[in-house]
Parts: sequence; structure tokens; C-alpha cells
Amino acid sequence: MSERPTLVVVGAGPRGTGLIERIAANAPELYEGRQLDIHLVDPHPPGGGRIWRRDQSPLLWMNSMAEDVTMFTDDTVQQEGPIRPGPALHAWAADVREGRVTVRAEPELLAEIRALGGQDFPSRRLQSAYLGWVYEQAVSTLPQGITVHEHRGRALRVTGPRGGRQRVWLQGRDEPLTADLVVLTIGHLDAEPAPEHVELAEFAERHGLVHLPPDFTADSDLSVLQAGEPVIVRGFGLAFIDLMVLLTEGRGGRYENGAYLPSGKEPVLYVGSRRGVPYHSKIGYGWQGERPPLPRFLGPDRTEELLSRSEPLDFRRDVWPLVDKELGYAHYHRLFTAHAERTTVDWPVFEEKYAAADADSPELHALIAAAVPDPADRLDLDALDRPLDKVRYPSYDALQQGLRDYITADLDRRHDPAHSEDLAVFLGLLTAYGQLMRLGDIGSWWHGFFSYLASGPPGPRLHQLLALSRAGVVRFLGAGTTVEADEERGIFRAGSATVPGEWIEARALVEARLPEPSLERTRSPILQALYEDGAAATATGLLSVHPDDGRILGRDGRPHPRRFALGPHTTARASGAFTRPRTGGPAFRQNDATARTALTFLRDLLCSGGSDRLSA
Repeated sequence: MSERPTLVVVGAGPRGTGLIERIAANAPELYEGRQLDIHLVDPHPPGGGRIWRRDQSPLLWMNSMAEDVTMFTDDTVQQEGPIRPGPALHAWAADVREGRVTVRAEPELLAEIRALGGQDFPSRRLQSAYLGWVYEQAVSTLPQGITVHEHRGRALRVTGPRGGRQRVWLQGRDEPLTADLVVLTIGHLDAEPAPEHVELAEFAERHGLVHLPPDFTADSDLSVLQAGEPVIVRGFGLAFIDLMVLLTEGRGGRYENGAYLPSGKEPVLYVGSRRGVPYHSKIGYGWQGERPPLPRFLGPDRTEELLSRSEPLDFRRDVWPLVDKELGYAHYHRLFTAHAERTTVDWPVFEEKYAAADADSPELHALIAAAVPDPADRLDLDALDRPLDKVRYPSYDALQQGLRDYITADLDRRHDPAHSEDLAVFLGLLTAYGQLMRLGDIGSWWHGFFSYLASGPPGPRLHQLLALSRAGVVRFLGAGTTVEADEERGIFRAGSATVPGEWIEARALVEARLPEPSLERTRSPILQALYEDGAAATATGLLSVHPDDGRILGRDGRPHPRRFALGPHTTARASGAFTRPRTGGPAFRQNDATARTALTFLRDLLCSGGSDRLSA
């Protein structure tokens, strides 16, 4: 064969970096001594990519402690390829501090790295430095003969026959990259506005108002939000936290002795959502003692059984009862083994009866009520999900203190190891997520619920939110928030089920959330082209991929032999491209499977002398 085999990876963020690390780990076994060109395409620097790039405000943090972030596999990852251990973020920072690792960074960022402790919440710029180092390490460990070529630009489309070489067309380049295989690892996507947001934008334009649609907060033009003016904010997750930071500290405000001292440049943020409360705080303590033996009710065998069913799965009917039992098992295992004084029976007795009872059945509720006397020690997922259901306040002023009390109680509990069953539920969520990934598109509710419980803001951010509330810079709207466009008066109005009959008016509306992944509305030209070329999408707009190795599925159900995709825009979306050490890392398993499939394909192509390498 006259030409070197070629792999094009579109997306140089953590997912693309993780794929290259897995190629480096698996190549000695599957591709020893052979030649390969890897072309890595991204407008942003490798490692961090767009979301974790260094070029963003140093005020923006990760929502994980440094000791809870790793890009390296360990023996908890269920994969075929070899384990390549490496430092978690805090250990890497210690290596930098001790001079064992050299990092290229400006003095301010280098000082931040050296000062990082395991339980600190690092800035995203610091994480970018770690990811950049991981990328460099992965490239340096590629076997001789495998070379990475970086292309700083956007990939526009992929063309080529199923059985032959592919062409990847880049913006500003006349000739395409020719590839034997293409892997898309492009992460979160921009999207065209949904119909509702189009209507709101047109209304805003007619009346000289401001409407900011779902977007990455770090990329939004927040200068249009005026000092002292009310702003309705719809969304109470991590995008809101970023918005809060950039419009307060980012405009010169500061915190002193638990109080917020305004700069006078802040708008007044009226924030609401379906739940009406922020995501639960990150848990502020580590694990001690025996871990719950997970999975228990939703393991690989049960997942395979669900996949084998001939009829379509209904998440609430077929899957949620298993998740419910799994999370409950994690919760009660920890309660009975670590806090037995708050229970009335021995764990083996409870475990046997718990396993025999159906989820959400009268028998199960009776068992729990008898064995766990204090309702605060029982797991109530519905109450956790919708804490303001049926809660009513006579006015928005009355709501403010009620929400502050709720947030304070959440912070206290999430930082108290006496409630370590909450951390066990977190581990159960990670285990369940690893299994549910294999089921494809199960709807958006589960991903939102997972993020709300397991991927909330750092505790210090919620303390800041409390200070901003006391200072009157942030005001709460409540649950079931709705927004109306008052055409007659030319104003936005927001109300909620928590404060019936009351309305807030503003000339600015911000949708504080990320765009939903959707092939039909994506602004990614390469995904648009794939969809137009016959790639399958689910009803919610996710790119359909084979759950085993990420090969892109066509509308005829056949996996494309030369095109792969990994990431949140696919049906195999994982909870993150990096994860806590020793929690299984579902994305790591996906990266490994895709790397092994790709290397095996390319090796077989070489061994065949390129006889199946048809002209493109």
C-alpha cells in the first residue's frame, strides 16, 4: 500500500485527548510497528478544546474538587485495553509544585497550579493546563511511526463511500484531508434557536428588549445587561452560576466576611426554573469505610436484558424502577452499615426484604418506614427532584427567606458526613449512568436529574448565592417559572407556581442553560452534513451510534465502517469526558472500545495490502 493509513479526529478537547491516550495505550498490542497519521482538527488548542480553553475568565471554576478529576484509567474501568495510570488533577499540581512536571503557563496561572489542594475547586483555566499536559503526554507515548498533525480550524463535512477512504473538508482549505477512518469528538454544540426562542427574539427586537438564548455563558455578550436593571433568568443550573459570577465579581463586586459588596454595575437577577431551586451542592467530604456493592439491581446482565426486548423501552415503566431500587440500595446500605444507630433491624434482614419488594410498592414503603424511623433518613427521590411542589408563598418577598433557608439546609447536609448516605447515592448515580449509556436515547429527563443531584455547584458558590440574595442582587422566582411576552406593553413578564398571581417585569430575559443537542438544529456544519447524508438521529435529535464502539448508524440501521462519534451529541452520551478516580469512567470505556476498533480496522487494512481501500 503506497500511502500511510490515516485517522482524522475532529475535536481536540478532553474527549479527543482521551481517544488519543487510548490509541497510545492499545497500539503496542494491536498496531505494533506500523505507520499511522492522526490528524487532529479543532479551532481551539488541544487538551482543553473550546469549553476548557485557557482564554476565559479566571473567575469561572470547575464544579468538582481537584482530587475528583482524572483523565487516566484505573482497574475500576471495565475495558479491554491496558490500564495506563496517571495523576489526578491535584496530584498533577503537586508534581508541578515539586518540580517533577514542567508546565508552560503564565506566572499567575502557574502560581494557581502550585497552590492547588485536593479539596479546592480549580478554575477552568487551571483544568485547561492539566488537559493540555495530558494531551502532550498521550502524544509523547504514541509508538514510533504514529504521528499527530494538528489543524487549527473547523471541519465542515465528511464525504466518501462506505467502503473507501473518506474526505474531511476544512474551513479555509481547498484540499480535504483524506482518511481511512474519521472520529468525531466535538463535545457540546451550538444550536439554532428553538421556535419558542425565535419568537422571543423577534418580540425583543420589535420592542427594543434583550433576549439571550441558550448558550455557553462564557461566550455570551453580557454587556447588553444594564446595571441596576431587572433581568429575568430562566434556568438555575451551572449556566446560571457562571452568569451569576460574571455579572457580579466579573463587574467588580466582592465578598467580605460572608457579605457581598456590590460595585454598582450589577443588574438584578430574577432567577427561576421548573424546580425553582439551584442544583444540589457538591458533597464536601470524602468516602470512608465500606462501599456499597454496586451495581445490584441495574448491572450489565439487566442492561442486556433490556436491550434484547423487541418492543421500544419506556424509561418510566421499564428503566426507572431499576434505577430507583439501585439508588435506594446504595442509600440504605450506607445508612445501615455506617449509621446503624438510626435503624431498627440488621442489614441482612433489611437487604433480603428490600431485594424482594417491588420499587415504589406499599411493601417497600412499609419496610422502610419500620426500619428507618426518621423520615429525614429515608430516600425520597420525588421530594429531592421537586422540593417546592405544593409549596406556596404569599409574595416574592416572603419566598426569598424560604429559599435561603432551603439552600442553607442543603449546604449543611451536603457537608455533613453524618449524612454520608448522600455520597452513597452519588456513587449509585455514577454506576447507573454507566449502564444507562448503553440504552441509547432515553430522553432528557434522566440527564437533567443526574446533573441536578450529582453535578451541582461547589458549596462556596451557593454561599455566594446566599450573599447575593441577602444583598438583593439575586431574587428567586420559584418553581414552575413561566415567561410571557406582553405585546401590548412591550415587556417580559415572569411568574411561578410558588407565588400564584404575582408577576415580575423586565426588559431583559436570559435563558441560562446550554443548547439541547440536536442534529436538526445544530450549528455544527459537519454534523449537519452527516445528517443530510443519511446518518440516523433519534426523536430528540441525538446522533445514533453503535453502543459498543461508537460507529455512526445510518437510517437503515447499519453502522458506518469508517465513521465514529463520541460525546454528548450521541446516543452513547456519557456523564463527562473525565471523572472521579476509581468510579469506572464510562467515557474511558467508550474511548478504549473506539480506539481498539479503529486500530484493528487499520491493522487489517494494512495486512490486506489495502485491497479494500477503495478509491474515494
